Amino acid sequence: MSIEEEGDADGVAIAALAVSDEDAGSRLDACLARHLPEISRSRIQSLIRQGRARVGGRTIMEPKYRVNSGEELALELPEPEEAEPTPEDIPLTIVYEDDHLVVIDKPAGLVVHPGPGNWSGTLVNALLHHCGDSLSGIGGVKRPGIVHRLDKDTSGLLVVAKTDLAHQGLAAQFADHGRTGPLEREYVALVWGAPMQLRGTVDADLARSSANRQKIAVTKSGGRHAITHWQVRERFGPKDAAPIAALMACRLETGRTHQIRVHMAHIGHPLVGDADYGAHFRTKSARLPEEVRDVVDAFPRQALHAGLLAFAHPATGETLRFESPLPDDMDTLLKAIRTLSPS
Repeated sequence: MSIEEEGDADGVAIAALAVSDEDAGSRLDACLARHLPEISRSRIQSLIRQGRARVGGRTIMEPKYRVNSGEELALELPEPEEAEPTPEDIPLTIVYEDDHLVVIDKPAGLVVHPGPGNWSGTLVNALLHHCGDSLSGIGGVKRPGIVHRLDKDTSGLLVVAKTDLAHQGLAAQFADHGRTGPLEREYVALVWGAPMQLRGTVDADLARSSANRQKIAVTKSGGRHAITHWQVRERFGPKDAAPIAALMACRLETGRTHQIRVHMAHIGHPLVGDADYGAHFRTKSARLPEEVRDVVDAFPRQALHAGLLAFAHPATGETLRFESPLPDDMDTLLKAIRTLSPS
């Protein structure tokens, strides 16, 4: 896929490619999304329905159109619209910043980008105030500069692009999942119970749950490939008894919505505090000592923190590596659960 500037009155950028044998038979939206990882598939579908996609010079307005080998595809990328979210003076913890990107240590409770029910008070609103007009526009009106995201109630490290060049370079690294570069994403998770092994891998495809579209579920067909590597750091509980909880490090090989939360629940160890995927484990807290139970019951979110982020700087190629300590709420929770193990 190449991005070219056409000399029309609007100065619209054109993304163009020839369909390979490997892509033949794919849906038009899926093919374009695979080669334009910096643009969400939903936005590509919207552009197609607006009549901005051409196949062999013909306008195609059906995202499900099946492409053929050798066909020339073109997608108009209109100039980024003026951002609808308004700048808001929301405090940010800036870990690193230069002319190309900014690394944020996001607190739990902060939504990354505007959406239904959260049109203000988001990270995007804060970034618009902090960065002004320097954010990349590739992510669209409501997601300027956003390359990847964290759930509202997940804390930790997140990188944001300030230029389109940085956005494209970072998006390519995330799409590559660190296979050929230094990209690393490691999360600290506190889970119920503990695997018998010290380390392992969950390789299970994910898709929207058919029972609840707000949730994600493991699926055997039609899902997106998802891989999480995990390692047990500590187990907590009385000696000679099954562990009550464990501290785990989870490394993403892919980055799907709710991936760690769903994968940990899938192997029988949902995150402490996860109301969506671990609600049936709430009875475990009833068996805890009162002082520990009070801390666990008061913890308002899933116990998940993005503690390590590494990537190649999209402009210099330098490997940047950042680590974030546990936030106070999760540190307090961990200290309480540690008391379950005899010293």
